[in-house]
Amino acid sequence: MLPRLLSLVPFIGLLAGIGFANRVEPRILGMPFLLAWVVGWLFISVGVMAIVYRLDPTNRANDDEAGG
Repeated sequence: MLPRLLSLVPFIGLLAGIGFANRVEPRILGMPFLLAWVVGWLFISVGVMAIVYRLDPTNRANDDEAGG
């Protein structure tokens, strides 16, 4: 149950934040704030999905069989 709930975090962060982040200023690393918001959530999503993968019992069982 926890992995499913945790996988909603990037989805909510991207959708809920678009209205908040929809402006040109400030610029972050030369990108408009909205683009920086999306890029940031891209990296956050990768981290969250790695955690979800590790917490999923199905993947843990497959790793044990493979000797990993």
